[in-house]
Amino acid sequence: MASPYIEIEVGGRTVKVTNPDKVYFPEIGATKRDLVEYYVSVGDGVLRALRERPTYLKRHPDGVGTEAIYQKRMPRHPDWIETVTVRFPSGRTADAFCPTEVAAIAWCANLGTIDFHPWHARRADLDHPDELRIDIDPQPGTSFEQARTVAFTAKEILDELGMTGFPKTSGSRGVHVNVRIEPRWTFTEVRYAAIAFAREVERRSDLATSAWWKEERGEKVFIDYNQNARDRTVVAAYSVRARPDARVSAPVTWEELADCDPRDFDIKTMPERFAELGDVQRAIDDRAYDIGTLLEWYDADERGDMPYPPNYPKMPGEPRRVQPSKARPSS
Repeated sequence: MASPYIEIEVGGRTVKVTNPDKVYFPEIGATKRDLVEYYVSVGDGVLRALRERPTYLKRHPDGVGTEAIYQKRMPRHPDWIETVTVRFPSGRTADAFCPTEVAAIAWCANLGTIDFHPWHARRADLDHPDELRIDIDPQPGTSFEQARTVAFTAKEILDELGMTGFPKTSGSRGVHVNVRIEPRWTFTEVRYAAIAFAREVERRSDLATSAWWKEERGEKVFIDYNQNARDRTVVAAYSVRARPDARVSAPVTWEELADCDPRDFDIKTMPERFAELGDVQRAIDDRAYDIGTLLEWYDADERGDMPYPPNYPKMPGEPRRVQPSKARPSS
C-alpha cells in the first residue's frame, strides 16, 4: 500500500513529503514534516550556507535512533535538482548535491537528510576554497564554555588581521567560525593558513591546542585545522543535527555568543528567531579576505606541516603519520 504523503509548495516547486508523521526526534516529538518545514522556514539562511557548494547528506530515514547513511554521491533525483562532480583525495569522483534553491534542500530532507555538510569551495572553482573554517572542538573534560572562550581568542586574532569571522554553534558542544576568503589559494595553502591560525590561538590561550594526536591534546579545546583539507566538510549554518533534541547549528552574533546556550536553538525555536531577525550572518558574502599574512606565519614556523586525516594519501612535506606513543625512534 502506498505511504501517506503531503505536498508542500516551495519556491514554485511542489515537494512531496512521504510519511510526514513519522517521528524523527523522539525527545521533542518532532516529525519528518517538522524537519522539512523547518528547512523551508530558514531557507534563505541555509541556502546562503550551501549555495553552489558540493554538499554531502547525512540521512536518517527512520529517525535519529537509527544508524546514519552518509552520502557523498547524490541519490536518484528529479532533473531540476543540480549536482557537481567532485574529486576525492583517492582520485575517484562522484556527483554530489549542489544546492541552488530551497526546494532542493526540502526534497533532500524528505529523504531523511538531517545534516547537510558543504565543501568550502563552490562549483565555479572547486580547486580554490572561498572559506577559511575555524573549527573549535572541545575535547573530553572540556565544554562549550571553554570553546566559547577560545572562540573569542580567535576573534581577537581575526580583528588584528582585519578579517571578519562569523560564529555559529556547532549544534553540539563546539563553535565554528567561518571567514570568507578570496578563491586564489589551493586547498593545501588554505590548510597551511588554518595551521598557522590554530598555532597562534594555541600560543595565546592555555585552553587551546592544535595537536592532531588525541593523546597529546589533554583536556583542551582542539582547533581542527584539517577541516580545511580537500573533501573535508563541516555541518552547515542552520543545519539540524542528528540528536534526539533536534538541536541546530545556529549562526549567532559575537554579542550573542558571549552568553548563548546551544540548547536554546532547535527546529522548533529557530523558525521564530529567523522570522524575527532573518539571517544574522547575511553579510558573510559581502567581503572576501586575503590570507597572505597567515601563509607568511606558516612559512616562518620551522615546525612546518602537520598530519593529515588517516584516509588521505601521504602528502608532500607531511611529517610521519604515526601516533607518538607508537612511533619508533628515527635511525
